Amino acid sequence: MHTFTRTFLDETVSIVERLDHDEIERLAEGLAAIRDAGGRLFILGVGGSAGHAGHAVNDFRKICQFEAYAPTDNVSELTARVNDEGWDTSFSEWLKGSRLGPDDAVLVFSVGGGDREKNVSVNLVRAVELAVEVGARVFGVVGRDGGFTARTANACVVIPPLHSDRITPHTEGLCAVVWHLLVSHPALQLQSTKWESVR
Repeated sequence: MHTFTRTFLDETVSIVERLDHDEIERLAEGLAAIRDAGGRLFILGVGGSAGHAGHAVNDFRKICQFEAYAPTDNVSELTARVNDEGWDTSFSEWLKGSRLGPDDAVLVFSVGGGDREKNVSVNLVRAVELAVEVGARVFGVVGRDGGFTARTANACVVIPPLHSDRITPHTEGLCAVVWHLLVSHPALQLQSTKWESVR
């Protein structure tokens, strides 16, 4: 009997097998170059990807000694900006307040990558536009065709949309796999993780 569990896991394996290894390596090397030069990392995501952003900030800071932040970790500031200035500029104005500059990088987690014409995740589009304007590097882990993020980024991993009925869960699930790969990558990892040393 072929269960949904088997179907979902088989789909996951098929997507993992199609991930662009070279692009992941470019992403790891690009992030390491920013960290090693003393730059900061700003991780952006909405919905489930906002949860990923907060988790990844912890991992990049603790495991990679990379100064990292996510606007969605400060609910008070985020909601104040949305209330007073609007959703579309909520991330770009936060980045301006953080003095995003050419030594820094923005890392986007998103299923669609942002699309101004379709009015989807415009706050991501505006943030990426600001990053380009100030000379910061742009990186991403996205799904579908990657949207504005993939078209603009210095390096961007697109999770292949092989199974059209489950693009969102596969993209969000494998985004976590990719960022855990990154924080474990020899180019980035500086601290050992806890459970590998517990016997």
